[in-house]
Amino acid sequence: MTHYPSNKYRFATFNTALSRQHAGELISDLFNKNNGQARAIAEIIQRTQPHVLVLQEFDYDLQGTALSLFKKNYLDVSQNGAQSIDYPYAYLVSSNAGTLSGMDLDNDGSIHSPGDAFGFGFFEGQYASVVLSQYPIKVNEIRTFQHFLWKDMPDAKLPIHPVTGDAWYSDEKLDIMRLSSKNHVDIPIEFPEATVHILSAHPTPPTFDGREKRNALRNHDEIRLLADYIQPETSGYIYDDNGQVGGLQHDDYFVIMGDLNADPKYGDSVYNAIGQLLQHPKIHPDIQTGRCRPFSKGGEECKTRAAQAATASWGLQVDYVLPSRNMKIWDSRVFWPVKADPLAYLVKQVETYRNVKKDISSDHRLVWLDACLS
Repeated sequence: MTHYPSNKYRFATFNTALSRQHAGELISDLFNKNNGQARAIAEIIQRTQPHVLVLQEFDYDLQGTALSLFKKNYLDVSQNGAQSIDYPYAYLVSSNAGTLSGMDLDNDGSIHSPGDAFGFGFFEGQYASVVLSQYPIKVNEIRTFQHFLWKDMPDAKLPIHPVTGDAWYSDEKLDIMRLSSKNHVDIPIEFPEATVHILSAHPTPPTFDGREKRNALRNHDEIRLLADYIQPETSGYIYDDNGQVGGLQHDDYFVIMGDLNADPKYGDSVYNAIGQLLQHPKIHPDIQTGRCRPFSKGGEECKTRAAQAATASWGLQVDYVLPSRNMKIWDSRVFWPVKADPLAYLVKQVETYRNVKKDISSDHRLVWLDACLS
């Protein structure tokens, strides 16, 4: 039997799929306690009880109304007998999704479509994220990288037009083209032993583009920004939204968390996109060797391509919790119960209008990792 230390902390990431198609719609859905999807999402969180949790696809509103409602009406209320959970500290991460650039970024002849935003989206703040913590967030030390320009990354994988061979983005477009499709953030959290930097991002899916592969290339470089940030030798070019330059120091504790939209073996991502992190010398060696690869019996039962390591209903490993090598890992799992499990209803699909199948909670699974600061 494993005896966990008293200073073991659980870190989790969860793409909730709570984003809506219209601004304010999420607030309306969370106003009462009866939204089935929100109840299932909350119960999954209550069943896993993370100390630090990053939620993706949770629409941003300036006043934080949606988050307040989600906490009050769902997390603070026991779902099907699960223990309620409180997060006294939170940070709302704004998003480039839906923020129109004023230019025709997708080259479709219009400047008003979702593809012309700095990140694909139908309204400003769509597909945003939230960081929740049971330990204090060092608010004055938070760094965001929402405005970092793609062209300012050395040797960036900027797309080329497949027919003309010209740059996909003109110089004028590159002068405004942001790298992050949503946002990259560094959230320092004060644990009793030390500060841990929560590095969160949600790179664009490497699909929904053309032969120029602009999304796949952007996904690679969004992941690269994280890889460069965690090592001083490679972070000198990075600047945050306040103009501060550089990244983490060698002895900093960090955990990279998020839906990174890249699988090590399958899918449409650029070669070795996620390998930039999985093989990084600053990432814990048990991640590199696969000895602590998150797993679930549910993913294996569904015969997904990534099998036990799958974190999404379509069978790929795209969601990650990656700790620094100076932490001690105890366990890592994907919340994906087998069909015979009493909790299987939390991840099942149901048929909706015109026999379209929809996930009762999310098309992603919550991924958690237990670690302590060694």
